[in-house]
Amino acid sequence: MSAVDGRAPSGRRWFPAGAPPLALYVHLPWCVRKCPYCDFNSHRVTGPLPEDAYLDALFADLDGQRGAAVTERAISSIFIGGGTPSLFSGAAIARLLDGIRARCTLSAAAEITLEANPGAVDVGHFRAYREAGVNRLSIGVQSLSAVHLQALGRIHDPQQARAAVAAARLAGFENINLDMMFGLPLQTLTEARADLDALLALAPEHISYYQLTLEPNTAFAHAPPPVPDHDSLDAMAEQGAEHLAAAGYGRYEVSAYARDGRRCRHNLNYWRFGDYLGIGAGAHGKLTDVTTGTVERRSGKRSPTAYLARPQQAGGRRHLDDADLVLEFALNALRLVDGVETALFTARTGLPPERLAAARARLTRAGLLAPAPERLAATALGQRFLNDLVAGFAGD
Repeated sequence: MSAVDGRAPSGRRWFPAGAPPLALYVHLPWCVRKCPYCDFNSHRVTGPLPEDAYLDALFADLDGQRGAAVTERAISSIFIGGGTPSLFSGAAIARLLDGIRARCTLSAAAEITLEANPGAVDVGHFRAYREAGVNRLSIGVQSLSAVHLQALGRIHDPQQARAAVAAARLAGFENINLDMMFGLPLQTLTEARADLDALLALAPEHISYYQLTLEPNTAFAHAPPPVPDHDSLDAMAEQGAEHLAAAGYGRYEVSAYARDGRRCRHNLNYWRFGDYLGIGAGAHGKLTDVTTGTVERRSGKRSPTAYLARPQQAGGRRHLDDADLVLEFALNALRLVDGVETALFTARTGLPPERLAAARARLTRAGLLAPAPERLAATALGQRFLNDLVAGFAGD
């Protein structure tokens, strides 16, 4: 390694800890109905799900990505997202996981998460998922108010949400995340607190609590609903964080709260800038090749029809340059409440820590970054203005 710039003599990036941990994301893109706020790559079901054909495409996609930078590494976690993965049968999920095991090495204690929506599950589905190897569920509750669920265009009611959690427990799941949003159309501070109280009564191990945002190219963006003002949103966010902390849920990321030992390992791998394969329509991946010193981003074709026709043809792929790596590392790592150890920057990007020096000094003076050389972490002010903090690393 060069003592000057932290790189190998050839000029390639140098990864002192070897390849990062590797995870796998599987995208199942179909939903019963497209929610008006959703900007994910999801598509309304218009007929029978092409389960077998789509699984064949997923396996072909995975086979096409199993190069030298993958085959010798164990997969630490799998996340099956969507869409609404719980529309797929238990037999299909079993075939999916068996096919992955046949092609890849899974860590003995791999975390395997499946997303589910109330109204698209029952105890039989959950038992089949559990038997297939799924050991963590993420259920999209979003609200436990009938009025607000209707405003969000959800297909379930509060009782169905409670029934889904009860069914998951009956099926043997001991690690459940529940999603809930605040800042809903016409929602008051009191209503946001009541919604969170109702969620806490379900006693999940993990809670994703995040603000409704009006994303471009969604129904809500075209016809915006009346949402709370900025002051009310700030009050809801502060109230929620305090209430969750008092209930024993530690905040470890911008919108993630967990009981001890229940942090989402798959998402932590994203935020700590680990590697991940992405298979499925529109799925994204990031892969480090330590032998060439490159980090590549890859995406699949977004259209399920196009993906089914040519699953091994990437929708896009590119090598990240140094500026990309700096910005993307900051974008992920600074979402973590405690930040990350400074040494992780070099371990994950192959770049010397000096590459961050100018931005760190500037952002520390601005009060957005903690003045701790051994860690890269946002201050309370930086967490509040996270977009500004991350933008401070652009171009460096």
